[in-house]
Amino acid sequence: MSESNREYIVISGARENNLQNVSLRIPKRKITIFTGVSGSGKSSIVFDTIAAESTRLLNENFSMFVRSFLPRVPQPDTDAIENLSMAVIVDQKRLGGGSHSTMGTITDISPILRLLFSRAGQPYVGESNMFSFNDPQGMCPECNGIGRKLNVDMDKAVDLSKSLNEGAIKLPDYKVDGWDWSLVVQAGPFDPDKKLSHYSDEELEKLLYSKAKKVKMDFAGKATNVTVEGVIEKFTNKYIKQDLKTKSERTQKAVAPFITEGTCSTCHGSRLSQAALSCKMNGFNIAEMSSMEVGQLIRIIHEVDIAVAAPIVKSLSERLQHLVDIGLDYLTLDRETDTLSGGESQRVKMVKHLSGSLVDVTYIFDEPSVGLHPRDVHRLNELLQKLRDKGNTVIVVEHDPDVIKVADHIVDVGPHAGSHGGTIVYEGSFQGLLESGTLTGTHMKRPLELKHDTRQPSGKLSIKNATLHNLQDVNVTIPTGVLTVVTGVAGSGKSTLINDVFLSQNPGAIVIDQSAVGVSTRSNPATYTGIMDDVRKAFASANKVNKGLFSFNSKGACENCQGLGVVYTDLAFLESVKLPCEVCRGRRFKEEVLAYKLNGKSIAEVLEMTVERALEFFEQKEIVRKLQAMSDVGLDYITLGQPLSTLSGGECQRIKLASELHKQGSIYVMDEPTTGLHMSDIGLLLTIMNRLVDAGNTVIVIEHNLDVISQADWIIDMGPDGGSNGGEVVFEGTPSQIIHAEQSITGKYLA
Repeated sequence: MSESNREYIVISGARENNLQNVSLRIPKRKITIFTGVSGSGKSSIVFDTIAAESTRLLNENFSMFVRSFLPRVPQPDTDAIENLSMAVIVDQKRLGGGSHSTMGTITDISPILRLLFSRAGQPYVGESNMFSFNDPQGMCPECNGIGRKLNVDMDKAVDLSKSLNEGAIKLPDYKVDGWDWSLVVQAGPFDPDKKLSHYSDEELEKLLYSKAKKVKMDFAGKATNVTVEGVIEKFTNKYIKQDLKTKSERTQKAVAPFITEGTCSTCHGSRLSQAALSCKMNGFNIAEMSSMEVGQLIRIIHEVDIAVAAPIVKSLSERLQHLVDIGLDYLTLDRETDTLSGGESQRVKMVKHLSGSLVDVTYIFDEPSVGLHPRDVHRLNELLQKLRDKGNTVIVVEHDPDVIKVADHIVDVGPHAGSHGGTIVYEGSFQGLLESGTLTGTHMKRPLELKHDTRQPSGKLSIKNATLHNLQDVNVTIPTGVLTVVTGVAGSGKSTLINDVFLSQNPGAIVIDQSAVGVSTRSNPATYTGIMDDVRKAFASANKVNKGLFSFNSKGACENCQGLGVVYTDLAFLESVKLPCEVCRGRRFKEEVLAYKLNGKSIAEVLEMTVERALEFFEQKEIVRKLQAMSDVGLDYITLGQPLSTLSGGECQRIKLASELHKQGSIYVMDEPTTGLHMSDIGLLLTIMNRLVDAGNTVIVIEHNLDVISQADWIIDMGPDGGSNGGEVVFEGTPSQIIHAEQSITGKYLA
């Protein structure tokens, strides 16, 4: 191989999904950005070919035993891929991790902070594990390091204005004359006719909290030992100290109303032992530092002037600075990772890699601009350049024109989606892209136009005195019957205002967000949108047979694979292998079902059709209406039978939108609907939003995309910044007014 070729990742004949025998050379140690419409094949090249092969080759190095725990990555359909290096994939999957995983633990900043306290905190309490709420040495013994504790809701459990005979104990097991009630009355020295409010403190304590003890009681003339304990004590031991999820559903329903979750009274939510909390540095303990916003914490760390701790302070400052650089200065280290948005999760992952010392790696990013305000995009670009300058190859799938500008090399995939895509329409520099005449190039050159004739609202919905999270006592009116866009930098409080406060006041609103739609392998666009029911009916009436035959989850399923289309073979200690079913050849149905035709096509052939092809095929009004809705949201290229688990976040959001489009007189809330959309599809999305508003709906959109903001009837701009410097309404008005609003960051970018 020639020396010059080594400087490229070389792909020959890639055919994954819709790729049409693509051959490509991607320069190493440069930033290469892949652009093109949704479904054009960008992800098929970047994720299903390059990332998949790199991961597969890396996994081959592990022993069979280790490999049995790793996800199985099939070899991509391609003639050859050469010169790959290890790939680090930074995608938009949200960080899960439950209550023990926080921003500090996932970025490895908390361990350094713990080390700092163990060296420099006063008084000295021990090694760094003493400051970890995941370590038995450091966790609060009362709540096991969770910070929250389940307690009995006393107002619901006991009615002090009644006597025992009148049913003062309202817990499920204590019906008057029931077994548990009788035990309490017979065993204790309690007057069953005295109101509980007249009990002495001692009597009440004994009734509710006395510890278990054996008492001799008379049953049918026989003396028997019975265990008796306080009412609340017994309930706590039975339902709170044991995991309630192990009880029957009926029991869970019965006892749930009596249990509340409150902050742990011992550690006040800090999760740590009293010893750990007693150790301070510059007047703060570790819990107080972890609950500060990163921007404030970094200033306090800089003030720590202790010789032994100097290297630790340096390392900690560096990592915190990375968070500030990428615009996450409004987050706190104790923020639980499962409360971060998709865009925030992705940026936290980036920070993790920035602190690493790997070089000559291929970093692959999936739309890293998601959830970023135009103001913060330059920070993202600086990060990508930093990674490149360390000697890494950076590959990015992106739609944001401001990110595309920093590319050293651009690959535009197209020309359209699905079967009309899968070819390379342009390779080269940014300047060349503008002149290339491709969809991407043409749309990059289009100027932004502001909407001037805005609609008049039909009414208003008010939010009063909102103080959740970082909202600073917000009062704001959302006009009805118009298109309102809520904008502002990341962390400014947009999501809190709309997704939390507004939706809790308007629970009937239709929410279209980026959460996954059914992840089972059995759900597909046809079943999700309800088209499948109508298709089954059409097949059944055309062939005069039972419609259950046309379901691969029911009578029509191939018996060999139970309608899955694939068969899993278990190979003892190796992971199971997924192979196409040899009986139905992956078509999921019994042979006899495939003999029934509708206009010459079998049910399996119909499920292989794209939305676009199905629109030409079907005449049934109901089916055409649902297909048209999917076509309207730009999903022409997906097939009716494609498993939903293979759709991207943006595609999931658009399929939800398609299935909700026909409702009227409703409130629609959309959370960043332009995610994963090419510039050329945003016009289509705006047409749909406008059609919804014209049909009498109220549409509220949380969005950073300037094309969408410029076409709003009404803009609510949150800010002025993120975190504690946000949470206020900076501007309310029309697009033509916001460009003159001094205090609005969004206005500056729109102008």
